[in-house]
Amino acid sequence: MKSDKTILLTNTYFYPLDKKQWETAQPYPPLGTLWATSTLREAGYAVSFLDNCLETTTYNFSEALETYSPDIVIIYDDGFNYLTKMCLTVMRDACFEMIEAAKEKNCQIIVSSSDSTDHYGQYLEKGADVILLGEGEETLKELIPALRTEVSKDNILGIAYKDALGIVKRNERRPVIKELDSIALPAWDLVDIEPYRKIWLDRHGYFTLNIATTRGCPYKCNWCAKPIYGNRYNSRTPEQVIEEIEWVQSLFGVHYFWMCDDIFGLKPNWVQQFLALKKERKLSFRYKIQSRADLMLKDNNLDALADSGADIIWLGAESGSQAILDAMDKGTTIEQIYTATRNLKARDVRVAFFLQFGYPGEGFDDIMKTMKMVLDLMPDEIGISVSYPLPGTTFYENVKHELSQKANWSDSDDLDLMFSNTYPPIFYKTLHRYVHSRYNIRKGRNAMYNILRGRLKGSGRKLLKMGYHLPLTLHRRWLLHKYAKQGKV
Repeated sequence: MKSDKTILLTNTYFYPLDKKQWETAQPYPPLGTLWATSTLREAGYAVSFLDNCLETTTYNFSEALETYSPDIVIIYDDGFNYLTKMCLTVMRDACFEMIEAAKEKNCQIIVSSSDSTDHYGQYLEKGADVILLGEGEETLKELIPALRTEVSKDNILGIAYKDALGIVKRNERRPVIKELDSIALPAWDLVDIEPYRKIWLDRHGYFTLNIATTRGCPYKCNWCAKPIYGNRYNSRTPEQVIEEIEWVQSLFGVHYFWMCDDIFGLKPNWVQQFLALKKERKLSFRYKIQSRADLMLKDNNLDALADSGADIIWLGAESGSQAILDAMDKGTTIEQIYTATRNLKARDVRVAFFLQFGYPGEGFDDIMKTMKMVLDLMPDEIGISVSYPLPGTTFYENVKHELSQKANWSDSDDLDLMFSNTYPPIFYKTLHRYVHSRYNIRKGRNAMYNILRGRLKGSGRKLLKMGYHLPLTLHRRWLLHKYAKQGKV
């Protein structure tokens, strides 16, 4: 039996509270929240949606409580946004503020996020009534009527809660959804898209939105956390993804997409079908994805990606040292990274690298091998992080005894190495900036060659950046050697 009361769904990733990401100016609406919203709307519930992504405080949430007077508040983070996996304390604190505000209005509160899955006890202590463990759509459909009729939650899979005696209970996890097409399309019609469009156009000259074609990842890199979708890999059909793209284009006129899957197009022949449907419907769009170097060498995947509009592919390169890749259980080789990068560039597909420094056992020689790989291959973009222990990973289990003082970054630019390693934390923060300086100097040098060949587009800016980074790289190199001599702390 449905209630006349509304359910308020919202999220807790506030881009302005994460200085680094706000300056990058690449915000996306909370896709996971939109999917939860559409699930309950399709099930017949009255729902309201509040997007916090571009907010600076929880003030709008307090206003929404007054406006909608919900009996249930669902704080449902976007599990497709890798930034939410980092369990940043600034976002956790925002969520706690929202829980307190909703509690004052006598709302029942459900929370779903990577952090609440890992630390459900803390969220229950702050006043949340139920924590969703993992994928939430099916659980919500079962949980909402139970909350409204005060039926026992003992048999509902995929939740943590306190019983009548205040004892924390953790039920078994719910199996992941295998047939992803059974979930209603995300509630894109509820998004106020213009603020997103303005930020993208003002900063980058184009506008992009996020779409997920899969859930989960079957690979087992031992530092990668998968608290929501786990190691299972399930894919939507190309037909439904194309349907969503057509709908979003009709709503917003967008022609560029971030396919925010952990691994895009892994299912055999998926990309080829996607390409055929795009041609059949005469659609125009480009997109960027995340993938692995080894997958770029299989069958005709690369040709299908390039022909279907892949503009840039982010490869989880991680390290230029085979010893470190092996220690990570990455399952790729340096040779595959080199070959995949060169093959992609030959097809005019841009390449970007995710890089990770500070993995246990990494020495200076390993770091220099990564530096060499970057300068040899010169990807179009690089994203650098330091090893971050996330609950549920082998890496975390190996170092968790060292995380008593600090176990989370405050924001994504924190870059604190929270465990004892070869070099002190300040070394890795300096290394992050040093690699960027070397990379920008090489870009400037390549721009000089382009000018000599008569290719002027974009060269001036790269030369200016080179001039800025030249003195910085000398200073940062000196600092690196200074901090390296300090050794492990």
